[in-house]
Amino acid sequence: MVATRASGTNAVRYGTMKDVVLALEVVTASGDIIRTGTRAKKSAAGYDLTRLMIGSEGTLGIVTEVTLKLFGISESIGSGLFHFTTIEDACQAVMLTIQMCLPIARIELLDAMQIKACNQYANLTLTETPTLFVEFHGTEAGVREQAQTFANIIEEFGGTDFVWDTNEAERKRLWQARHNAYHASSALRPEASALSTDACVPISRLAECVTATARDVEESGMIGPIVGHVGDGNFHVLLLVDTNNPEEVATADGIISRLAMRAIDMDGTCTGEHGIGQGKQKYMDQEHGNAIAIMQAIKTALDPKNILNPGKIWPQPLAVTAE
Repeated sequence: MVATRASGTNAVRYGTMKDVVLALEVVTASGDIIRTGTRAKKSAAGYDLTRLMIGSEGTLGIVTEVTLKLFGISESIGSGLFHFTTIEDACQAVMLTIQMCLPIARIELLDAMQIKACNQYANLTLTETPTLFVEFHGTEAGVREQAQTFANIIEEFGGTDFVWDTNEAERKRLWQARHNAYHASSALRPEASALSTDACVPISRLAECVTATARDVEESGMIGPIVGHVGDGNFHVLLLVDTNNPEEVATADGIISRLAMRAIDMDGTCTGEHGIGQGKQKYMDQEHGNAIAIMQAIKTALDPKNILNPGKIWPQPLAVTAE
């Protein structure tokens, strides 16, 4: 098994786990051990069992080994951050960046509430407005050119306070707010539970979806910072909820439900990374339609006794085959 720099924040260049995994070793429900691929970068031999297993949330097999792609470290890496007046302006800048095919390695969105949380948590002094964190990889000349092109794009959407550096220590400092996002958000209301949800939409609908979601959270009176791996249209909302308060729980459920349906209506998905588990089972029919029957047939065929992660993904228990 090999390791690679393949985190969610690297999704634009390095892809999601489905893009960077070459092969898996899996234990099936029958106890057999299988490999789903080879070290080759691509294959047209048979069904794509690797992606099937990755997306199954443990309901089709137990992964015991992962083979990942390796990516070389670029000659130069430059990081920067930019502040915007509105979250829509920030998303519009992202959309134009992707449409112009600018080879950006990482691009992350933190809304004003999230920046406020990071400032309080880590004693930072960032302007508390929607902010983009970006990173470019390549040659020194290439990184400078990409940074200048991006600076021109963000200027069109009112981006300000351009901070940029290729020094490793300074780059880590610039990314500190992003890396602290979860703990910083939780600290806004320590007595509450952190309920995280995500959605993913086509880049062309990103600004619309994030803006509508931010408005929904604000109008609900909840605290819910937004963080997004926006280069691939994926973003997260972390709702801080008093789980002993039924009204707050209902309000949070409403926000999550509206976000899921909003994303699906925009030809996106109710979850880009978190998975279905139990909480989003009710959206499966809406998103997949009659493809659900195929998925359930696969589950029944590979796990007839329903012993692998039972109760996950599917809203109703599947039939169990008798001995």
